[in-house]
Amino acid sequence: MPRTPKTARRFDAQAFLASAGAARRVVEFAKNAAIYTQGEPADTVFYIQRGNVKLSVVSPVGKEAVVGMLGPGDFFGEGCLAGQQVRMGTATARGVTATVAVTRAKMLRLLRQQPTMSSLFITYILARNIRIEEDLVDQLFNSSEKRLARTLLLLSRYGQDDQPLSVLPAVSQETLAEIVGTTRSRVNFFMNKFRRLGFIEYADGLQVNRSLLSVILHD
Repeated sequence: MPRTPKTARRFDAQAFLASAGAARRVVEFAKNAAIYTQGEPADTVFYIQRGNVKLSVVSPVGKEAVVGMLGPGDFFGEGCLAGQQVRMGTATARGVTATVAVTRAKMLRLLRQQPTMSSLFITYILARNIRIEEDLVDQLFNSSEKRLARTLLLLSRYGQDDQPLSVLPAVSQETLAEIVGTTRSRVNFFMNKFRRLGFIEYADGLQVNRSLLSVILHD
């Protein structure tokens, strides 16, 4: 399981809020509210202060794929910094979520003027790129059972220096199926199997145990 660089995870949110100045906004979204939608102009970078965000893409024929599940301390919408004119996907709040919204122009100015901020942000983006590459390899070469196990471990933030989440934020089997790239019935089958083997538990929510890692390591 990859380890996200410590500086990327321990980004100083309060310092970021202060440095963002007048061009930033703290915006709160209700559960299931769209933060931005696929195809609309891309001109803002977001930082998650609290809550969780789902990133998804819809194909021309209407099929949706979940491409990311983000939590506090994560950035999203950064494609606009690289010249992206429109949003390539949709960002949706999974629960009540507070984000810091910084305009593209202001973010670029911050990155030029504040070396520490720039270093932290670059480290974060590189870590995200590594994660995306690993997701692609996972989709190409691993079984749906291993992909589901990896998804659950990532959602629980396993492998990070801070303590893993004891209980995952509510996530439906339909959403897990979209992330893994399989059917809900297969997800249900494997979830029941994981529970039977003691890899996961249901106690006031979904708890993922470290033993689930054995599914990924087993050939």
